[in-house]
Amino acid sequence: MKIRLFPIDQSGKIIEGQLPQTFATVDVCKMTVEHYKKSGFEAPWVSYLVCDEEKWIGTCAFKSAPKDNRVEIAYYTFPEFEGLGIATQMATRLVKLARNTKPGVVVFAQTLPSENSSTGILTKMGFKNIGSKMHPEDGEVWEWELAR
Repeated sequence: MKIRLFPIDQSGKIIEGQLPQTFATVDVCKMTVEHYKKSGFEAPWVSYLVCDEEKWIGTCAFKSAPKDNRVEIAYYTFPEFEGLGIATQMATRLVKLARNTKPGVVVFAQTLPSENSSTGILTKMGFKNIGSKMHPEDGEVWEWELAR
């Protein structure tokens, strides 16, 4: 399945996306606007809606622009499309975009502190678990880093 990423602007509008909105995409856009109020908006370090040729299938994002030459990625596949490799494709595209935009940037991600599908994706992509951290909203998380 080939995916396409469409940026979400500061107002919550999907840039260039031609597919009709769904309940899920409307929610993603609303949450994205709130997130931008905290993290700022600096393209290409933004949130994206993801589609295949016919439908919206997930969302992925940079949590903010790089800080101290590090940038965090996040991704979410809508439940009806889980298990199809979409999250791996989203994470791969974010890593490529980060490295093409800012060569040498360290890409990292955080997961729940247990083995799960996301930890499997990150391991498969070459990320290394660098330990536990306390996240202000999520509590204990594992942090993963991709070597340059």
